[in-house]
Amino acid sequence: MEIQLGLLRQRLSERKLTFELTAKAREQIANEGYDPVYGARPLKRVIQQRLQNPLALKLLQGDFKEGQHLLVDVDASGELKIHS
Repeated sequence: MEIQLGLLRQRLSERKLTFELTAKAREQIANEGYDPVYGARPLKRVIQQRLQNPLALKLLQGDFKEGQHLLVDVDASGELKIHS
């Protein structure tokens, strides 16, 4: 998981953005990204679909400004939420 998150951190550093995941968010991604047959291979896809794509959309919408630190958490419905 750290390798995939590291790649995302590198992309965000170009916009001078940083992020961290709460323990609950990290657990959610790990649970969704693990498959008994394929192991952790689906993890990359989960990070892309549940974290990277929504983050990119918010960046395009201008929700985050350069230099912000983002926090990724899980809401009551089990969805990942990105807060500044």
